Amino acid sequence: MSTRTSALDAVVFGVDIQSGDVRGDAPSYALAVYDGEDVTRDVVTHRKLRRLIDDEEPAIVATDNMYELAADKDQLIHFLGSLPAGTKLVQVTGAEQPEPLSRVAKRHGIPYGKDPMQEAEAAARLAAHNVGHEVSAFTDTTEVKVSRGRSTGSGGWSEDRYTRRIHGSVRKRAREVESELEDANLEYERDVREAYGGFANAVFTVQARPSDIPVSRNRSGDVRVEIERERRDGIEFKPLVKRRDHVIVGIDPGTTTAVAIVSLEGDVLDVWSSRTSDTADVIEWIVERGRPIIVAADVTPMPETVEKFRRSFDAAGWVPDSDLPVDEKQHRTRDEPYDNDHQRDAMAAALYAVDAHEDQFDRIAGKLPPGIDRGEVTARVVAGEESVEAVLRDLTDDESGEEEDSTTHEPRELTEEEKRIKSLERQVERLQSHVETLEGRVEERDERIEELESELTLKRREERTQVRKDREVSRLERKANRLERERDEAREAVDELERKVERMKALWKLDHSNFSDVSAKKEGLVPVKVVEKFTKGAIREADEQYGLASDDVVYLRDASGAGRSTAELLAGFEPRVILKDGGLSEVADEILFDEEIPVGPADDVAMQEVDELAVAREDDVEAVIDDWHDRAEERRRDRKASMVDQLISEHRAGDNEV
Repeated sequence: MSTRTSALDAVVFGVDIQSGDVRGDAPSYALAVYDGEDVTRDVVTHRKLRRLIDDEEPAIVATDNMYELAADKDQLIHFLGSLPAGTKLVQVTGAEQPEPLSRVAKRHGIPYGKDPMQEAEAAARLAAHNVGHEVSAFTDTTEVKVSRGRSTGSGGWSEDRYTRRIHGSVRKRAREVESELEDANLEYERDVREAYGGFANAVFTVQARPSDIPVSRNRSGDVRVEIERERRDGIEFKPLVKRRDHVIVGIDPGTTTAVAIVSLEGDVLDVWSSRTSDTADVIEWIVERGRPIIVAADVTPMPETVEKFRRSFDAAGWVPDSDLPVDEKQHRTRDEPYDNDHQRDAMAAALYAVDAHEDQFDRIAGKLPPGIDRGEVTARVVAGEESVEAVLRDLTDDESGEEEDSTTHEPRELTEEEKRIKSLERQVERLQSHVETLEGRVEERDERIEELESELTLKRREERTQVRKDREVSRLERKANRLERERDEAREAVDELERKVERMKALWKLDHSNFSDVSAKKEGLVPVKVVEKFTKGAIREADEQYGLASDDVVYLRDASGAGRSTAELLAGFEPRVILKDGGLSEVADEILFDEEIPVGPADDVAMQEVDELAVAREDDVEAVIDDWHDRAEERRRDRKASMVDQLISEHRAGDNEV
């Protein structure tokens, strides 16, 4: 099978430092841009490299040493955070302990040279073939924070109203963000800090990358939206593909074929079953996950189907002494998940095979010197029936042994051992022929895979183009909806102002009855300006709405409770008369009387209210004023009489003292 699994979503950037040092000034980089077919080469500065990454958004930025792009860990994390959402940083030489690039390139058949441009190209080609580890400093969790865009200090309005507006804007934007996350079917948690008039901030913890979230970072007026990915504790390396280690395979054949993959340590790596897959599909599934040393079954003798798989991999076979009972298989697999009994039986076969060879595996591991691949030695000892020492000599010596002296021998009859060797040699030849047949099939599959990869790459490019178009259409639709809402709000405000103007016109016409366009039925009417309560706030509000002026008729809907300063404020407008509901306080009544402002009950006047305004008959108003004057004259006489009585009393009291 091809080792390439279509790493390319767009292009791969291979990067190697050309001159200078990232810790010094102005380093330059050899840049090889690989699109799966052609390579474009250039020498760029660090700044230009960053700009090209932002503009081109490559699928992978590949290097043999990640610290050629950043001076230290903090700068590396900053570099990772600045990469486009779909771009990975890949170190092709390994994880924490990288190998030389030359060794990695040779192992994978990639052309290599010591020139920086050749190293950059080798890194790009290796990453395109899924060689290397992705360098990551962030999780797939993103924090979206909606907060205040400016301080809540005093603005053009009063401080309370200014603060209320800002917090209201934060709440409105937070609800819009929440709606967008719901529409995108994203999983999230919301944490809100409420404040006067709305929200001080709202934090959404979203289980997605920033590229998958339909919210962008921005700051507009009272609100700002910040987007930040969750940091890991350190740098993490993730292999682009899983390594194909030596494994134990358990197979349960039948109408449903089940396969289990187990490591040499006895860990279940994968399990799978299918009713429709043929032998080639099963072999392909196994090859993608490891190199079998042992193929095991749960019954004895080994079924013919399992034997075919064993021969395909040239692996050792294992079967139990007798068919494994169901209760023992259930007990052996009790800690592992499986979907059906077939997967359980395949898993039990592989695990019992590991148990049977556990001592042998330990003895092999104990004889291995450092640096030797345990899986390779174990495979040759178990499946090839070689000794550990022979395998080690073969691995450590390129060519060992001396040429034997060539001597002539008379033909003789072969011993049983020699016959056995000849038989095994013929068997090897047959197996090699079978391998060549399988390799031919693999090459055909590789060619077909490459054709499909080319088609897939083209389809993905077309899909990305369509996604960008759809994203732009969605953005324009959101903008259009926002503008429509603003238009509707503006129209409502205009309608309200027009209604207010009409009311003011009606009041103005009533107040200027000498104009010819005033209808006859309105003659003899007088406008009345309504004040809801006898308070300073209500008086100022009425003044702001339609203005209070000298000689106005004022209607106090609730005249109770006013103090001295409130009465003085109203008297300062010098109204013609005050019509009231309810009783005045003594202080207010005294001040209005002293200012000679007529006050009378509203019940004595027939009024008709129109919204905040009212009209009354002139005759009724004059009657109230005349009645007040009569009462005022009587009140003055009573006041004078009271003063005379008081003077007389004081005079008499003085005489008595004398």
